[in-house]
This record gives sequence, structure tokens and C-alpha cells, in this order.
Amino acid sequence: MSSHQVSHHYQDLIELFNRTFFQSYNTKLIKGGDEPIYIPASDKCDYHQIIFAHGYFASALHEIAHWCLAGEKRRLLEDFGYWYMPDGRNEVQQKKFEQVEIAPQAIEWAFNVACQKKFNVSSDNLNGFQADTQSFKASVHQQVLSYLAKGFPERAQQFIHALANFYQSSPELMPEQFTFTQTTKELSCEQV
Repeated sequence: MSSHQVSHHYQDLIELFNRTFFQSYNTKLIKGGDEPIYIPASDKCDYHQIIFAHGYFASALHEIAHWCLAGEKRRLLEDFGYWYMPDGRNEVQQKKFEQVEIAPQAIEWAFNVACQKKFNVSSDNLNGFQADTQSFKASVHQQVLSYLAKGFPERAQQFIHALANFYQSSPELMPEQFTFTQTTKELSCEQV
């Protein structure tokens, strides 16, 4: 099945995630508004919430990738206790942002391949310092190759299998599915 024949609806991700993880991790994927956020269970809500932006499919996959990396203690903290500065970061802030984004974006790329969807690495800083995106994309590519060789984090692997099953793709991801197409202006990630 080619990617243009596959429909991608955020409602499917919500159902897949909740079916895969709610019972064992007391966590639900929820469509939100402007900003994505992770909110741990509290006296206001008895389950953890991964809230993704505007019903965007890509936002949901990205937030799930962050959750898959967060350890047990981090999953008890709002936004996993991570630093985040919105669009408009300076050079130092942008480099710090990209360092913490390598692993989640590598996992997000694998999710996209499993559901037969094109993936775009995002430096997420349209109104700030424009870093060397080729270097960042190469780092994400190296990280995904490392995961393919050594194994994805357990929850990421579970979700890759759930996505592959739902979208009728192979759960066994291969390095050749993760390639770069280089042009003079940009370096974009393509799936084969």
C-alpha cells in the first residue's frame, strides 16, 4: 500500500494509543488546542494525559514519541519536567532544543514509516535563529539507524507494532526505509 492511498486520521491514533497503553500505563491520548502538553494524573483527573495540538496527526505522533522516552519518574511531572522554549529561540537555545529533539524525532520518524506517512524533521523555530538543519536532520537519521540496530524503547516498539498492524505495513523496520534526499536548499527525510 503506498502512502497516498492511506488515510491518516487523528481519531485512529487516539483509539490505537488508548487501546495499547491505557490499561497498563493509565495514560490517554487527547486532542487539544494550541500547545501540546503532558499532564500527569492528579486529583483533577485520575489518568495521565498526552494532549496534542489541534488534532494534528503529526503533533500526536510527536507527543507520543516524547512519552515513549520518558521514564517512570518523568511521567509524574508536567511535560515530563523538560525545558521548553517556544518558537523564537536564539542560537544557544535552538542548539539545546535540537539536542533534546533528536531521539523523539527519530522515534516519530519510525512511527511515520509504520503508518506509511511522509515524515519531516522539524527544527520548530520559524521566528528565531535558523540553525544548520542539515546537521540536525543527519543527527535524527543517525539516531533512527541506532534504534534500528539496537532496538527502540519498549513503548515505542509496542506502538510501532500497533501502527504497522493498523496501517497494514511491516512491523519490522529496515534502514533502507529511512533515507535522505539532499538538494541545494534543503535536506528532507523520505521513506522508501
